[in-house]
Amino acid sequence: MSAPGAAAPIISASHVRVRYGDREVLHGITFDVLQGETMVVLGGSGSGKSTMLRALVGLEKPSSGEVRIKGVDIARAGARQMDAIRKRIGLSFQGGALIGSMTVGANIALPLLEHTALERSTIEVMVRIKLEQVGLSGFEHYSPSQLSGGMKKRAAFARAMALDPEILFFDEPSAGLDPITAAGIDDLILSLKKAYALSMVVVTHELASAFLIADRIILLDRGTIVAMGPAEEVKNSPHPRVRQFLDRVADSTQDDEVDHLRMYTEGIR
Repeated sequence: MSAPGAAAPIISASHVRVRYGDREVLHGITFDVLQGETMVVLGGSGSGKSTMLRALVGLEKPSSGEVRIKGVDIARAGARQMDAIRKRIGLSFQGGALIGSMTVGANIALPLLEHTALERSTIEVMVRIKLEQVGLSGFEHYSPSQLSGGMKKRAAFARAMALDPEILFFDEPSAGLDPITAAGIDDLILSLKKAYALSMVVVTHELASAFLIADRIILLDRGTIVAMGPAEEVKNSPHPRVRQFLDRVADSTQDDEVDHLRMYTEGIR
């Protein structure tokens, strides 16, 4: 929970449990995200990261406990309240989730068409502005299939920003990208936060990205928060399960870099 005297949380999760049949995936997690803060959620496969994200945005109803966004319990909110909440949040899915049958511009325009009464000409201007914000000026008439992986991520960011939200949720924003493209995505997240004072929740397993963009980090392990705090505090935590996760991921990343170097050097012989 937030410290005494701290700013009021923009997101508050209290004793959240999520169960699928007989299997409980989240075991009573509690935390706050403060206004203007970037909270990064780390964890391995099966740790509960994606379930936690779905619960935070209202796609998964907790078995018990509650999630509040700007003080509203989203599991008990009425249709009008939820519509207001959805206008305040933006969500970028892991694969981008762009609609392949629509142009990039049409994908970004979709939230504006669904949630506003703006004129088509105004929406077209806003689409161009959002694309410029993510470094994709002039790509509104392209189809998603014509974009690279990194460009799809940027287009998904533009769609998430369409309604000028107060909170952005990112699911594995740099997954599947090469190191240079992933670094560009990290820079984009930092620049968006700086320009718009956004609150962000970023789910990732990329350590370098997490420690670069996070104000605070949550480390999930088997549905339980085993560490939470400023990035450097988590990075230096002596907790055995934290050390096991960080050391394992770091070793894996190093092995990948060695493999890439070996493939490169063998290719130029």
